[in-house]
Amino acid sequence: MSKDFDQLAARAAPTVFVVLWSTGFVATKSVLRSAEPLTFLAIRMAAVVAIMALIVVIVRPRWPDRTGIAHSVVAGLLVHGFYLGGTAVAIAHSIPAGLSALIPGLQPILTSTLANRFLGERVTAVQWIGLALGLAGVALILHERPMSGEASFGWLASGVSLISITLGTLYQRRYCRDIDWRAGNLVQYIAVAIFFAVGAFAFENRIVHWTGEFILGIAWLAVVLSIGSIGVLYWLIRHTAATSVASLFYLVPAVTALMAYLLFGERLDAVAIIGMITCGAAVFVVNR
Repeated sequence: MSKDFDQLAARAAPTVFVVLWSTGFVATKSVLRSAEPLTFLAIRMAAVVAIMALIVVIVRPRWPDRTGIAHSVVAGLLVHGFYLGGTAVAIAHSIPAGLSALIPGLQPILTSTLANRFLGERVTAVQWIGLALGLAGVALILHERPMSGEASFGWLASGVSLISITLGTLYQRRYCRDIDWRAGNLVQYIAVAIFFAVGAFAFENRIVHWTGEFILGIAWLAVVLSIGSIGVLYWLIRHTAATSVASLFYLVPAVTALMAYLLFGERLDAVAIIGMITCGAAVFVVNR
């Protein structure tokens, strides 16, 4: 029974992760109507810390040593801090939610290269073909998008997200895979909450409109994204090669763009749809 459940979980985890991760972009666009990006993220992480602290008190997992705590802080700043910060800043600077997922969607290209050097994983020729397909798909989705003016800062922030999530995934896999995810995540979220709070006090006005939409968005992002999807991501990192995990991010722009089209009316033309299909094919090739 346990073996059957493990097999079912292994098959379902990638799909669950992609859907949950994609909702983060549209939910972020929704809450940014009521607060500045770093202020919103500080509130979100404070809520996550409270939830994770409760989980840790109940479960009482094995606590990491000083080295493990240090590694968890670094991984948290990469996976959550600069990645989420870059994404929120990008959306706040007029990058549509459907496109804010695209630059981080290039992560598999960097991961496949870095995984070879730092993790000793072999990337086959077929996988390289899949990675190239994914890059082509992202390029199609990006066609004729504005790259200057206010959008230029948004794209720069998305570039920071790309580098951060790539390094964070590899760092987490190499240095944090043996740390209990509950204790490790609590350390990460505390570090990131402090990081965003300092940023909010340094660069923003910290004005929040506590609307129902904002509260619901924070609840969704804190519970479903920061607890649910991150838990699935770390499970995948522990049980799957880094290149295969990274290839899932190719599906995120397509799913996010579809959600943004349905919720916000963001443009979804024929070329973009072809790009999404290409990204899907890339995931299949890489995971094969």
